[in-house]
Amino acid sequence: MSGNVQLLSDTLAAAKSEGRAALIAYLPAGFPTVTGGIEAVKAALDGGADVVEVGLPHSDPVLDGPVIQTADDIALRGGVRIADVMRTVREAHEATGKPILVMTYWNPIDRYGVERFTAELAEAGGAGCILPDLPVQESALWREHAAKHGLATVFVVAPSSKDARLAEITAAGSGFVYAASLMGVTGTRESVGAQAEDLVRRTRTTTDTPVCVGLGVSNASQAAEVARFADGVIVGSAFVKRMLDAPDDAAGLEGIRALAADLAKGVRGQA
Repeated sequence: MSGNVQLLSDTLAAAKSEGRAALIAYLPAGFPTVTGGIEAVKAALDGGADVVEVGLPHSDPVLDGPVIQTADDIALRGGVRIADVMRTVREAHEATGKPILVMTYWNPIDRYGVERFTAELAEAGGAGCILPDLPVQESALWREHAAKHGLATVFVVAPSSKDARLAEITAAGSGFVYAASLMGVTGTRESVGAQAEDLVRRTRTTTDTPVCVGLGVSNASQAAEVARFADGVIVGSAFVKRMLDAPDDAAGLEGIRALAADLAKGVRGQA
């Protein structure tokens, strides 16, 4: 069975044809429970997200700030497994028809087996993978199997990336380019800043692949700011925080749905 890389491309193209950026939400699998995590992903999509990244919880998430680390810890203590990540992708995609990616560090895939992981992700209806710590020069095996199974390979670029490095990364990736808006870990911030706009501009000189910006966006006005210059706006910690801060799961899901609706207005310039 082939994965849904084409659905991802079509979704991003449809947003562009509407004169707006796509809204991409991030939520970890298994948080607050496996079933609760699936409902959270569906709530984000129902609220207005175009795409969701499902996080594969990791014991040492070096690029993630305290909010996502807390959620990962809850998921891991709950016993989440890669099979639960695949279930999350499958059920969320089946319920909504929207593209679902997995965001993961490389070590769990390496241990699980690249062929097995890509085959299962494609079978679950996944659109691809975001691999923040896999060096492009070591990615040939992954990219071979991802392409075979119809999965996008999304690499991360940062403000520190030199132009030659940007060209190398964008040539190897597919689906979209994840532009980290600043140096540091995930989390909400007061400003997403000019660094992000400059990074998008430099990245676009190397590729026609959509460039989506993440790290720091937490509200509609920030989403509107980033949507002026990016093809997609990625929001993670703000969604996770809605669930963490809620008095119960039902309130958390409502909070996620409401935030997605607010951010959806932002990417449409209606904030």
